[in-house]
Amino acid sequence: MLDTLEAFLPAAVELRHRIHSDPRLGGDEFDTRDEILRALRMPGAQFIHEGFVLRVGDANGPSIAIRSELDALPIQERSEVPWRSQRANVAHLCGHDVHMAALVAVTRALDSIKIPVPLLAVFQPREETMPSGAQDFVDDPTLLEHEIHAMIGVHLQPAIPDGSISAAAGAINAAADNFDILVNGTPAHGAYPHLGHDTVLAAAAIVQSLQQVVARRVDPMNPAVITVGRISGGDSHNAIPSEVLLQGTIRSYSLSDRKLIHGLVRTIGYSTAEAYGCTADVQISVGEPVLRNNAELAVELTAQLRSNHFVESAPVRSCGADDFAFFSVHMPSLMVFAGTGDGDPHSPGLHHPQFAPADTSVRQVARVMMLAYFAACRTLLA
Repeated sequence: MLDTLEAFLPAAVELRHRIHSDPRLGGDEFDTRDEILRALRMPGAQFIHEGFVLRVGDANGPSIAIRSELDALPIQERSEVPWRSQRANVAHLCGHDVHMAALVAVTRALDSIKIPVPLLAVFQPREETMPSGAQDFVDDPTLLEHEIHAMIGVHLQPAIPDGSISAAAGAINAAADNFDILVNGTPAHGAYPHLGHDTVLAAAAIVQSLQQVVARRVDPMNPAVITVGRISGGDSHNAIPSEVLLQGTIRSYSLSDRKLIHGLVRTIGYSTAEAYGCTADVQISVGEPVLRNNAELAVELTAQLRSNHFVESAPVRSCGADDFAFFSVHMPSLMVFAGTGDGDPHSPGLHHPQFAPADTSVRQVARVMMLAYFAACRTLLA
């Protein structure tokens, strides 16, 4: 089957170039979706929001699903590749263009033979934005009617060497939630701070206090992190503003830690603002759950990858997040990382304006997807 796949890779590389040069943000992926449909040249697509699923093989019974993402990032590309993005402040800088092209090649290859278990090709929107496309997909009966035995995802990862893979069992990505803390106070002239209630000072104290949550309230053996990514307020050098907005993210690996941190963020926001004579409104937006790889799928696929000349890297686990996690809550799932690293720690990584891996990554991801499909077939047929 890997030999059969080779015939479909040149067209997949050309597709990758078209998608990369004309990207779309989450919620506006219709043109990308239509480009993929033209490349597939196969009937039977079922549309879910901005994306779709396409079943190959028998119409009934359990299926093996492979997911790719449709959306690009709101970042200006700075690479020099001839097929770089032609759209201002929109670019495929997370490998989604490669994932899509590879899945098209795999889908066409499997459609060209008789396969043991139906394939469900899943082209999902809004991986990078809220509301989550994956959550919308698992909430839609169209997806669940396909009796998915295993959901496979393959993601480029420049943190590990080119040609290597990581398909570790268990938790590999953190749950991710966003918070907004709006601090309200009494404005005043900078020369007369005693006449107001300083929202900037209160906000600074909240930022400082949030850092002790993980350091002193969470078991140090459990990964967790709180990051304040934005502070905004005021428009003058010499005026205390009436409000300051803090925005940040919470990452955690356990449900108990997640609940604990949510509660402490609220308490710190409210009580610290009050201590400075201000008030606070705290909003927490619950995002992706922990992404957990199915152990049986991980073991089976890793063995197959080793036997096909892939090198197993050290397990890739991080406090990063991917909405593929929503699939892992509902069905046996496996996220595989495919290395694109060149050994230089300063090389562009995911979401970097210059991240544009070579076209050979299309072949690598497609081969991993193909092997993952057959590994999942073996676990089902066993």
